Amino acid sequence: MLEELELRDLGPIREAKLVPARGMTSITGETGAGKSMLLSAIRLISGGAADSGRVSAGAKQAWAQGIFLANEGDAVLAVAEQAGATDDDGEIFVSRTVPASGRSRAILCGRTVPKSVLASIAGELITIHGQSDQLRIASPSRQREFLDRCANNEKERRAYAKAWNAYREIDDRLRRLSSQESSMRQQADYLRESIARIDRVDPQPGELEELKGQRERIEHAAQINAGVAGALAALDSSQGDGGEYRGADELVRYASQALRGIRLGGVFEQCADRLDSLQAELEDISFTLSQQLDLDESGEDLDTINGRIHELDELTRRWGPTLDDVIAWRDKARFDVEDLDASPEKLEELAARRDRCLETARKAAAALTKTRERAAKRLSKDVDGELAQLAMADASLTVAVHARDGADALDMNGGDDVEFLFTPFKGSPALAMGKSASGGELSRLMLALELSCAGERATDESDGDDGAVPAMTFIFDEIDAGVGGKAAVELGKRLARLARRAQVIVVTHLPQVASWADSQFVVGKSKDDDGTVSTHVREVIGDARTEEIARMLDGSTTPTSLEHAKELLAASKLT
Repeated sequence: MLEELELRDLGPIREAKLVPARGMTSITGETGAGKSMLLSAIRLISGGAADSGRVSAGAKQAWAQGIFLANEGDAVLAVAEQAGATDDDGEIFVSRTVPASGRSRAILCGRTVPKSVLASIAGELITIHGQSDQLRIASPSRQREFLDRCANNEKERRAYAKAWNAYREIDDRLRRLSSQESSMRQQADYLRESIARIDRVDPQPGELEELKGQRERIEHAAQINAGVAGALAALDSSQGDGGEYRGADELVRYASQALRGIRLGGVFEQCADRLDSLQAELEDISFTLSQQLDLDESGEDLDTINGRIHELDELTRRWGPTLDDVIAWRDKARFDVEDLDASPEKLEELAARRDRCLETARKAAAALTKTRERAAKRLSKDVDGELAQLAMADASLTVAVHARDGADALDMNGGDDVEFLFTPFKGSPALAMGKSASGGELSRLMLALELSCAGERATDESDGDDGAVPAMTFIFDEIDAGVGGKAAVELGKRLARLARRAQVIVVTHLPQVASWADSQFVVGKSKDDDGTVSTHVREVIGDARTEEIARMLDGSTTPTSLEHAKELLAASKLT
């Protein structure tokens, strides 16, 4: 949900801060006061187009920031993480800077990102229903996504996606094999010859480095033997010539015995213990060095090693750069040969497997279609019932699911097409959404859709607060166009109902709608000392809210309008 919205130097608003309610928030004010700038700010942080013409006069740049709260496990957190941003205990900071000239800058949790990332984030957090935003739901893909959300058919969609991907993978493989037989046979011959050559040499992981080490030791065997013998003689008295020469081990042992002979403990005992440890280390070193004596200096062995190194170097030059790369290339080539072996038997086997995968995908698509058909029937009925309460009694919505026929019936989304058809009045033909309704009607239609969808998904849930923040913020603009009287009250009531399961922000001119909100913000104009007119945003509480509702009722705050406003606020409560 949107926890906070802040903007600076956007249009007539020099500075404003909005902290919406968890449930329903209304934004009111006189026509032309600048309410649209708040929506412009939200569109900016949602990755919308940046218009430098909306930067306040005399300002260098406009800036907007939204702070959102998300629950653990929400998809938006994964989107933010993929963009390299880290949330702060579920808080997601999104901001946008639009200079008076130049390119805009998008920031996600302190990290610069493309504006497309903001659009991905906003897609998980915000749904704007305004006249300029309704065309999104007019696209078949958006309508299918909406229906799937209402159908709660994630299990069926995952099953279909798995079956579809399996079918596409084997179908692509079969097409590739069938269309490129000649070139693939040549490639297969090359791979087989290369595999055979590598197998003849039979390289082992790490072998080349080990052989080069052996070669170096053999070439320097005399030098190594002399150096090791000298070191052993100095370390171990038993390696000496029996004269007065005393090894380091004997001297250390003598020093330890001398200290222990003091018999006073303390530092002398500690030093003696350290000398004993040193003697054990010297013995271990002596043993290790003794294993390095008497190296074979045979020239025959050196020739054999050099020959093997030459063979391995030839492999790395062709399929390297390292021996591990050669082995990995060979192992992959063995699998590639199987794909390139376009024998008739191989093609027949793949065709049979493809047909089995296609049948599995068709069954999964049919199961997915059934979930959509059931949800479409319920959604159409529920939306018609909601429209009847929103001053659109003669309007209706038909959610149609058309199963496709033919060989190409399936695609990545299933085997059907989804279509939302709206009938604005009796006798009117059912037309595609966006072509048969005004901006206000579309906003109310979307409210009816959201309410009906929320009802479908929450059949087994209560309206109680489970401690989680609302997953989605719905913003409605122009929803009250052409509405008044009792219908306005029903409109406000239904927005409040939706706010039980989601955060709702509504821009409205109707007091019957604004009165249902949990919080109310007023956008107004004022004149500065220098005569400049600017727009301010303030939250109204208590008497101030009653006065704003009274002003919305009849344009003034008379005792009668104030009393009417109190009654309206008192009556605007969900039971």
